[in-house]
Amino acid sequence: MLAKVLSFGLTGLDGYPVLVETDVYNGLPAYELVGLPDAAVKESKERVRSAIKNSGFEYPAKRITVNLAPADLKKEGPLYDLAIAVGLLAASDQVLPDLLKYMVIFGELSLNGDVRPVNGILPMVIEARKRGFNLMVVPWENAQEASYIGDIRILPVKHLSELAKVLNKQQKPAFFPQSEWNPPRQRGAADIDFCDIRGQEKAKRAMEIAAAGGHNILLIGPPGAGKSMLAKALPGILPDFAFEEALEVTKIHSIAGELRARDQEIVSTRPFRSPHHTSSAVAIAGGGMKSRPGEISLAHRGVLYFDELPEFGRPILEALRQPLEDGIVSISRANAKVIYPADFMFVASMNPCPCGNFGSGDAECRCSPNQIARYLSKISGPLLDRIDLHVEVGKVRYDDIRGGEKQESSAAVRIRVNAARDIQVRRYQAIGKFCNAQLSSAQLEKFCEIEPQAETLLRSAYEKLNLSARSYTRVMLTARTIADLEGCGTVQAAHIAEAIQYRTLDRKYWGNVYD
Repeated sequence: MLAKVLSFGLTGLDGYPVLVETDVYNGLPAYELVGLPDAAVKESKERVRSAIKNSGFEYPAKRITVNLAPADLKKEGPLYDLAIAVGLLAASDQVLPDLLKYMVIFGELSLNGDVRPVNGILPMVIEARKRGFNLMVVPWENAQEASYIGDIRILPVKHLSELAKVLNKQQKPAFFPQSEWNPPRQRGAADIDFCDIRGQEKAKRAMEIAAAGGHNILLIGPPGAGKSMLAKALPGILPDFAFEEALEVTKIHSIAGELRARDQEIVSTRPFRSPHHTSSAVAIAGGGMKSRPGEISLAHRGVLYFDELPEFGRPILEALRQPLEDGIVSISRANAKVIYPADFMFVASMNPCPCGNFGSGDAECRCSPNQIARYLSKISGPLLDRIDLHVEVGKVRYDDIRGGEKQESSAAVRIRVNAARDIQVRRYQAIGKFCNAQLSSAQLEKFCEIEPQAETLLRSAYEKLNLSARSYTRVMLTARTIADLEGCGTVQAAHIAEAIQYRTLDRKYWGNVYD
């Protein structure tokens, strides 16, 4: 007898239907699994056999053929175990097939019949809903994650026998309730509040601008000035996380297995990823045998922080160029091409030289000009050009540390950031953008109206500072954000002047390196 069970697979971030066809017929006992299965899928034979027997069912002593269609797409992982087991039971007349045509089934099996959770459940469930299916059978541990998707019914199962009873109409299905989106307050990466940071008013202002417009930012200064502390306080002032953004981010983290590792059902706060400089290029950009997302994609809609930027390898730094420009990561392999979203805020910190004292004026620099040039040249001109704000973080004065003046809290700054981001969301609603940093050059001309006096100032800066076309765009986008923070509809000269200040450090530190 032939039985058909629907499941789904993954190609990158997109799900696709997989029809599990199981044929049980007379002949010498044998088991054939076809449809481009990987090693984990091939091993399902032994898991399914033991799970069926240990669940009180009879494993058919006949010839068994299992086909995973479409046959030209590689099937990966153990998520088809439950669908194969149910197909075998239906093909051997041990469960009724009536309800199978309405179900999409996911799950890995233990040898005793327990249903184990799988990665990537959210994008597969979303794709199944788009294709008109609304009854999803998922492992119990994945039910909470899938329950945030509306207009579907989630049937969580802990054991193979539970699903068999539902199919045989011996037990009514107990559907999982739909979950409501209720995001917690965004916190700093180490619960650092802006009021904990003494001094550094210019740097804190730059961080506020970066958060409001989604801009990339580079912090340069001596050791101990507070660069890392500023970066780790950034999540506390980021704008509120919309539900659509949360689902988009959760899909990526679900595929990477991050939700199970952190015991989460949905990513409820903007990601803050801070990889170590010894990480490989694959770990940062993504890829590997299964083309999994890397840190760049896991930081989507959040922050990617590189501490001590020049210590990262050149291949890693150059791998950032496409995502910073296009907001995607394209991973090409011999058998497939996968595209992951990577629209993140890039935050980096670095010393101005190996010893950290070059240009500070507070301590003598011990580095030779050649050492400084080699150190700074690790950051290429094209990468530096893609960073909107360059901020110098000086040594904190003693009076600032011991001063009793109360500092502004992250909550107060976040109110202004949210107000500016709301303006941008409404302005770009028709083109599907969330913030100023996402605008292209063509969209910039449409949405960034500039006053004549500001135009004159920008022209002068463009010619005197020898700005590139990309630098011009970055200055305009930063000025547009500054105007939004002040509630101004047009970009004024003061906004341009402040934005230009954040593009001058490359002349101070890299002027001799690239000349």
